[in-house]
Parts: sequence; C-alpha cells; structure tokens
Amino acid sequence: MDQIVFLDRKTVNANFRAPNFLHKWIDFEITQKSEVVERLQNATIAVTNKVQIRKEEIDQLPNLRMIAVAATGTDCIDVQYCREKGIVVSNVRNYASFSVPEHVFSLILALRRKLIEYNNYTKSQKWQLSDIFCSLDFPIHNLHNSTLGIIGYGVLGKAVEKLALAFGMKVLIAEHKGITTARENRIAFEEVIQNSDIISLHCPLTDETRSLVGKPEFRQMKHNSLLINCGRGGLVDENALVEAIKNGEIAGAGVDVLSNEPPINGNPLLDANLPNLIVTPHIAWASLEAMQVLADQVIDNIEAFIKGIPQNSVN
Repeated sequence: MDQIVFLDRKTVNANFRAPNFLHKWIDFEITQKSEVVERLQNATIAVTNKVQIRKEEIDQLPNLRMIAVAATGTDCIDVQYCREKGIVVSNVRNYASFSVPEHVFSLILALRRKLIEYNNYTKSQKWQLSDIFCSLDFPIHNLHNSTLGIIGYGVLGKAVEKLALAFGMKVLIAEHKGITTARENRIAFEEVIQNSDIISLHCPLTDETRSLVGKPEFRQMKHNSLLINCGRGGLVDENALVEAIKNGEIAGAGVDVLSNEPPINGNPLLDANLPNLIVTPHIAWASLEAMQVLADQVIDNIEAFIKGIPQNSVN
C-alpha cells in the first residue's frame, strides 16, 4: 500500500480529495528540514509545497518513488538527482492564471492611483479640513496609453498582458537578458527596461535570472516607472530596489515575494517604510479558487503516476 505524506499541509487552504487507489495519507501542518527524513521514511509519495527535499534526504529515503510538488516552482527539489534515482517529480501548472494577474493589477492600481496615501489621508481627517471638495495632494495616473513591460512570457505573463490590453495599455514583451537579436514580437531586454512605465516580472528563479533587475537596470528605468514582482524574490536586488526608490530613480514598487520567506532575519524591503513601496506576503497565487485548482491537480498527478502515465513531470 502506498503511503502519501504531505509535509506542509498548512500552506494550501483547500480540500484534497482522496486518491482513487489503496493508500495511507498522512498530513503534517509544517515540517522542518531536520524532520524530513523521519517523516518520509516509509513514504512512497511525498507532497510538498516549499519544504526542501535534497540529495542528502533522498539518499535516506529508499521507498520514495514520487514527489508531488504543490506549486509550479520546483527549486525546493533536487530534480536532477531525482531523475538519476528514478523518482518522478511533478508540479502543478496554470492554477493561478487569474489570481496572480489580478494581484499584479491590484499592486499597479494601488501605486498609480495612490490608494494607500489617500486612504491614510482620509483616516487622518485631513479631508474635513480641505477648502475644496477633493484632495489633489498625491498626483495619480491613468493606465490607459501607458506602457507595460513584461519580463517572462509564460502563462502568467500572457494573462497579465490580456488584462493590460483591456486597460488600453501598450505592452512590450522582453527578450531574454543578454540576447542581442530579439525573436519575433519580442523587444530587447534593455529597451523594455528603458521604455516601460511599469515592469512586471514573471520569470522562474534560475542561475540566469537571479538578480535580473539590479542597479544597472534601475538607472535605466524611467523616473516615473514602477516595478512589480509577483515572480520570485531573487529576481530583484532588494537593496538596489530600496535605493532606487529613495533616490527617485523609479516611482515605486509592488512586491509579493522576497528573497527569503518568511523573512525571519529581516529584509531591506520591510525595513524601508516607504509609502510608494507595497509588500504583500506571497499571496498573489492564493485565491481560494486557485488553491482548489492546485489541490485537484496534485491529486490528478498522483493518480496518473500510480496508473503508470505520469503527468506534469519536470524530470
């Protein structure tokens, strides 16, 4: 009988239906690195969202046959070593194609329309003291006719583009950084950085994309531009981002991801206390609807593996 162990069940607020084969399912709300081997000792299938399963753990888990990642990103798994050991690694795909783009535009609108500043203004009772019917203290901008640069043109990048076009925005799709000849319908990375009013990141975190946007990029951006990162925290040099906002190199940023999560040792973005910097706790993906799609797909992946026809395998 297969034993399925979910290492961090607390990370997904959804219902997981029982797989349609004989099994034993064990949930752990959270799991520390030191607990992984013990908890997976008899597991044939591991389910994890962010708990890392590396070579050192895999070598101690002779029964493990599959890792079902309850996320799209698989950087928490030693995928190459799993391939060598014959362990299937699957992920979930396209589950947040509404949730993430909507969060991107929540951040964009909050920054462009100065929602936080004006909310604080009314809470401070300054409106009651105004000598005109409204407040014009914080200039706001339309999205219509502004330019959105998208870096990372997968499912989420394309979904963000669709919303941008509905707002009447112009959209630039970036070519990979360092590529001199852009593909059809792509624009050189540097041109997107220089010409966008808003830049939205949707790349996976790899050795090539780590610190993709740093001091050189901020110096090239428009002074009235915004950076939105709902991809991975490591895509951005966080210290450089704080300095860029403080120095007026860019107008602000909306960030849903940090380089280390949770930020138990602090983070420069959390310490900055800037009104034009919005940080949310990695929730862009987490609408209730998206999480249920994710949960259903995790079970689909496990059932397909048991049938001998693995799906959404990354290795």
